Amino acid sequence: MPNQLQGLKQHSVIVADTGDIDAIARFRPQDATTNPSLIFKAAQEARYRPIIDEAIAATAGLPAAARLDETLDRLFVGFGRRILDLVPGRVSTEVAARLSFDAAATEAKARRLIDLYESAGVSRERVLIKIASTWEGIRVAERLERDGIHCNLTLLFSFAQAVACADAGVTLISPFVGRIFDWHKKVRGVDDIAREEDPGVASVTRIYEYYKKFDYRTQVMGASFRKTTQILDLAGCDLLTISPDLLAKLEATEGEVPRRLAVDCAKASAVTRIDIDEERFRWMHNEDAMATEKLAEGIRLFDADARKLADMVEGLL
Repeated sequence: MPNQLQGLKQHSVIVADTGDIDAIARFRPQDATTNPSLIFKAAQEARYRPIIDEAIAATAGLPAAARLDETLDRLFVGFGRRILDLVPGRVSTEVAARLSFDAAATEAKARRLIDLYESAGVSRERVLIKIASTWEGIRVAERLERDGIHCNLTLLFSFAQAVACADAGVTLISPFVGRIFDWHKKVRGVDDIAREEDPGVASVTRIYEYYKKFDYRTQVMGASFRKTTQILDLAGCDLLTISPDLLAKLEATEGEVPRRLAVDCAKASAVTRIDIDEERFRWMHNEDAMATEKLAEGIRLFDADARKLADMVEGLL
């Protein structure tokens, strides 16, 4: 009998959510995603020190004021390049969370990362630029997509964010199942939520149905899982990005995996189309307490880990 990971691959594209290159080599996913937290974790391991050393050496002639920022960019791209040696698809590389409300700086950083990839011989078709799903970030992604720079809109918690991303024509969104689940557990004061009532799974299901109902080209990639049942209940989602520990659990468990999300069912759903502008976006998002809190928290946490990584690299310069 096939294991659950094999079964899941029949319905969804599997993406590794890690900066651990060895884990990617083991599971051989189609794509991989990274973020500052994952890169910081990986960069502390001695086996990845050559990637740091390479980034530092490449910036040796720069003025001190610019060297740290450029070294970090090259470090992210260095991890991305090595990941692309192992996956046939794409890697997601994230723009600094501290730029989430600065459209000009976000766009400049995205273009710089793409320049570095292309200078290293990596086509932009193999890179997804990860940008936080703020109104500013979504507008930047819309402009980047017009220039063939594909974007993965992350830290997505509200339906308003999902609708705005689809209207902007972004390549991919990453709704965070586990963090939605965490918030509802805390608010309800419970240790768990019944599988059939999981709010994170429900959120991704709603987004998937909306996108397929109205033929949006934007893909949905469920992310931030806490347990395998959340993953299995989204079988059929365009993509699923999964941490190595959960990939291992799926691989170790035998069983059939039925498809849960399908285009035909989405087409038959009763969802209605929403017209969204900045005012409506901000109001709808504001009305979702979970989304408002988790977006702000996610930006803070990614920035905190980015600062830790910067401090570590600065100590080596």
